[in-house]
Amino acid sequence: MSQKILKIITSTNGENSFSNQLSNAVVAKLTVGQPDTEVQTLDLTKTPLPYLTSTHISAVYTPAEAHSEEQKTALQYSDEAIQTLLDSDVIVIGVPLYNFGIPAVLKGWIDQVARAGKTFSYADGSPKGLVANKKVYLAIASGAIFSEGPYKSYDFSESYLRTVLGFLGMTDVTTFRVEGTAIPDFAANALPKALSSVEEFVF
Repeated sequence: MSQKILKIITSTNGENSFSNQLSNAVVAKLTVGQPDTEVQTLDLTKTPLPYLTSTHISAVYTPAEAHSEEQKTALQYSDEAIQTLLDSDVIVIGVPLYNFGIPAVLKGWIDQVARAGKTFSYADGSPKGLVANKKVYLAIASGAIFSEGPYKSYDFSESYLRTVLGFLGMTDVTTFRVEGTAIPDFAANALPKALSSVEEFVF
């Protein structure tokens, strides 16, 4: 059975991006011995999804048969993003830490895929995630060290992503980090250490 991987790029630094290099390593490890694996890359830095508008919001709460052409167009991005997500077995997200949080383009993607009746539901009176049976890998890059120490409470990337992805039903989340890239005593070994953690991990 073929495996479908969705790789999401959110760093503008291209090949020099630490989060991109780390997420590439995760994908490479996932595809070892899996010749039928399909990898779809969503580069949000090149094709960002539109931020939410009043038209989008109104369309979400309007029955489909009553949608105007403007509302249909507004929901098209959301529909496509959600379908791509649902069609994937594994999601690998490269996440550079910007100002203690995630890049705006990643938040834009989340806002498009987090949609009542499509990816979550309150039908039973309590929230239920509808995006089931997915495995998520986060490749987080930061100049400082946030996994421990005095800056740990400043990191709102992993905690936010685990919360919102879990709300949508994606609770199987593994995080890899390349950190300390801006700290002289840690910079040289930051990426090799992160890549080693991927290589040693049992997928």
